[in-house]
Amino acid sequence: MKAPRSVGRQLIVMATMYLMTSLALGFFMGVTEDHSLFSVHSHLALLGWATMGLTGLVYLVLPACGNSALARVHFWLHNLGLPVMMVALALVTRTSVPAQPAVGLGSLLVVLALLAFTINVVRNGRAAAPAAEAAEAAGR
Repeated sequence: MKAPRSVGRQLIVMATMYLMTSLALGFFMGVTEDHSLFSVHSHLALLGWATMGLTGLVYLVLPACGNSALARVHFWLHNLGLPVMMVALALVTRTSVPAQPAVGLGSLLVVLALLAFTINVVRNGRAAAPAAEAAEAAGR
């Protein structure tokens, strides 16, 4: 039976999906010389690739954080909010669809996700030695 994936690993996998989406969008903008979706591209790279990847690494280094309910809240809020925000931002940028409320909702979900991450690290970050220190101690 396969072990369940950790939240840290799931965030890193999702981060790579956002990386490829951001790169594809950037490539498309370059080829078409239409940079109107630059803000979507930037948010995908920063909130998708960089932020998700880094928080995933934090969860792997601090297993007490990665195994908490707050980590799962962070994962789901981030992965619900970011796509809503990006689609709505693209609609606002490229069409006359009044999607600003959806941009705000998606943004709020991402902020709440990162608030859950912050609370998690403050609460649980000191609960156990980081993974590297624990592995080193076990090897002695």
